[in-house]
Amino acid sequence: MDSGVIEGGLNVTLTIRLLMHGKEVGSIIGKKGESVKKMREESGARINISEGNCPERIITLAGPTTAIFKAFSMIIEKLEEDISSSMTNSTATSKPPVTLRIVVPASQCGSLIGKGGCKIKEIRESTGAQVQVAGDMLPNSTERAITIAGTPQSIIECVKQICVVMLELSPPKGVTIPYRPKPSGSPVIFAGGQSSSASISPQLTKLHQLAMQQSPFPLAPSNQGFTGMDASAQTGSHEMTIPNDLIGCIIGRQGAKINEIRQMSGAQIKIANPVEGSSDRQVTITGSPASISLAEYLINARLSSEATGLATN
Repeated sequence: MDSGVIEGGLNVTLTIRLLMHGKEVGSIIGKKGESVKKMREESGARINISEGNCPERIITLAGPTTAIFKAFSMIIEKLEEDISSSMTNSTATSKPPVTLRIVVPASQCGSLIGKGGCKIKEIRESTGAQVQVAGDMLPNSTERAITIAGTPQSIIECVKQICVVMLELSPPKGVTIPYRPKPSGSPVIFAGGQSSSASISPQLTKLHQLAMQQSPFPLAPSNQGFTGMDASAQTGSHEMTIPNDLIGCIIGRQGAKINEIRQMSGAQIKIANPVEGSSDRQVTITGSPASISLAEYLINARLSSEATGLATN
């Protein structure tokens, strides 16, 4: 499938979220906001920029596809100009590629990567851009970053193809909790309460509530409703059975995924050793009812993402 679908005026309103460093955003905004104002007027796209006291910021482009890609092209051109300017007094002999990150729901990444990485490889080869999908979700969110590097034209073509996959093959599943960059120095709050701050991250509270509503593995009847983020609530345990061929996506490379789930949920998670003759593995989750439910939700989100990736290829 080629991105001519988008070129041909696919009748949809698109939203693209870019994750950028403060310095890059400053360049896009321009003096007194002149640069971003020009982009808005010439493209017709809505361009929103997240608050400015963070080292990273989100630029959101929304509108019809033609407007979106006009704005996107103008942003890429600006980044290219900045690289050229920085080369003026540089001793470097070759110009580095334009590099940017887009943010997408983790539930759509399986289709984007494809079985055995075939889809992402196809996008790389047809556009000439380098594309890397992050293995981990961004903090306190259900989104992942995709890093794209190359010439301005290859990046634009690459993002168009990514949008086609996301629009036509892989609509997001469930509720997406968007990544919101934190001000430098602000604590990340996990369910286990590993933070000096007494406030609770609204994204994680929302994630807990979502887990309570959506977990296909209901909690034991003794659970007295939603206990919030209190990790000291009555401790319980819950067992899940996961097929051997999917356990790898839960564990992740060198245990990165399972550690992320442990940290975000505050639950203890033990994966039993393989049993001869069995095609499943036993997973035991221990902690407060809210921690267990959140861990289950995160595990099921990983399984769903993996299964989607297999089913669409």
